[in-house]
Amino acid sequence: MEPHRIRLQKHLSECGVCSRRAAEELIRQGRVKVNGRTAEIGDQVDPLRDKITVRGKPVVPVREKLVVMLHKPRGFVTTLKDEKDRKCVAQLVKDAPVRLFPIGRLDRDSEGLLLMTNDGALANRLTHPSSHVNKTYRVTVGGAVDAEQIDRLCSGVPLDGTDTLPCDVFVLERKPDRTVLQFTLHEGRNRQIRRMCEFVGLTVLRLKRTEIAGVKLGMLPRGKWRELNERELRRLEGVSSERKETAE
Repeated sequence: MEPHRIRLQKHLSECGVCSRRAAEELIRQGRVKVNGRTAEIGDQVDPLRDKITVRGKPVVPVREKLVVMLHKPRGFVTTLKDEKDRKCVAQLVKDAPVRLFPIGRLDRDSEGLLLMTNDGALANRLTHPSSHVNKTYRVTVGGAVDAEQIDRLCSGVPLDGTDTLPCDVFVLERKPDRTVLQFTLHEGRNRQIRRMCEFVGLTVLRLKRTEIAGVKLGMLPRGKWRELNERELRRLEGVSSERKETAE
């Protein structure tokens, strides 16, 4: 039987080591070896036969795949380790049976639904720009919000040289000193909602993600996690069907 060979960076990603882009950088730095030989960009491997190490540590293929939702509190950074010694989401899932990493990000000042997994392939599909996974947020801004601001947010604003994709924004609650909005985005840019609001003259006071691709945070307590059920997993798989690779 012919061995099944895939690109080295794809294998590292599927094993949860890092993203494909980060894997390419590790390969360029000479930190990845295949069967004792320093790897090069373009190498292909047989995950079942080849011995692969990163920084001298063996890469173990993922056998038990796990996807969980975490209710991330404010004050935690979405990373496994922080060089500034800030609190990390990894601390909140340290009792999980396998090592988990975040799917996407929530900035330090934001809270709510964060998916975490050890399934690199699923994470890549959900975060790839072409996936356009819907994400819903409850956003509290200071003061009043008028119809013109809502229309501008919905139609798109310029960020980083290109307009944001059209999105859904509507008012949930109005109070004398603040307004609660619901955003549903179809893309994910760095601090996107905060920057969009700033562009139309609004200041975000609180931002909470409540839903990703139909998977809802619900009543999960802040700082706690739970495994996704079969129905929720099917929802994620449905919006992240495998993209065809230009080359294996």
